[in-house]
Amino acid sequence: MADKREQRRGLGRGLSALMADVEPTQENDSPATDGARRADRLIPIDMIEPNPDQPRRTFTQDQLDELAASIRAKGVIQPIIVRPKPDDDDRFEIVAGERRWRAAQLANLHEMPALVRSFTDTEVLEVAIIENIQRADLNAIEEAAGYRQLMFKFGHTQEKLAEALGKSRSHIANLLRLLNLPDDVQQMVGAGELSAGHARALITAQDPSALARQVAKKKLSVRETEKLAKIGGEGSPQLRKSRPDGMALEKDADTKALEGDLSAALGMKVSIDHKPGAEAGRLTISYDSLEHLDALCGLLGSGR
Repeated sequence: MADKREQRRGLGRGLSALMADVEPTQENDSPATDGARRADRLIPIDMIEPNPDQPRRTFTQDQLDELAASIRAKGVIQPIIVRPKPDDDDRFEIVAGERRWRAAQLANLHEMPALVRSFTDTEVLEVAIIENIQRADLNAIEEAAGYRQLMFKFGHTQEKLAEALGKSRSHIANLLRLLNLPDDVQQMVGAGELSAGHARALITAQDPSALARQVAKKKLSVRETEKLAKIGGEGSPQLRKSRPDGMALEKDADTKALEGDLSAALGMKVSIDHKPGAEAGRLTISYDSLEHLDALCGLLGSGR
């Protein structure tokens, strides 16, 4: 675990430096401007290979066909980013822009404009995640997962992410909180059955899954969802004031807010259980993988 923490702290490039290469782009939807990035060189398409570790693997055929039509009409406006292939300097591996490369093949292009960078394997993954976050068609859960990857894998803070990506810290924090929702609720957000606003309203609910189904079935507004979450949903039984272990069953607004802030800061689910009338309690941090546990150990050990 210590070796992994050293790897996260030892990145040679800062996030802002990587962001300089991955600018938001409209693909080929708008004409080139004077400020458009200029390619370092043109590279034959058959000398370029996709990144085998690209985190986004789905390329919709309709979108590829649409982009290919645009490339036939205007050419490739935004150059892709490549690096020399680690085991073959005569070939190149895509760092960002695989969809443009695929569409260019459909458009029967023989060369691609490219920016050539000497990225390490770690930086390749980091840039790929950044590019995916910058895409406009990500749903809230996918975007949140991208932020969590940048925090866990590379040790970036919410403040650094907000500054480099041009987002507010509250935007990033609110999205990260969505990852504490049950998987079925996250899937509903990904499928478009619930908006990010609906999902945020369900975070502090006693039974988010049941309420999410009610909201989707009745097509409730975000405001209506917030009201429903406060009362616990229709037909919910009266809750007991405490559990058998003495911890409070009903949590006040301050406790829920603190849980949300800690969850967003760590990128993991945090639960605070407090004994009514006492100063003692229990804080529980849940992790999804050993990698997340390693990241938590790094955070806890960084203050020594």
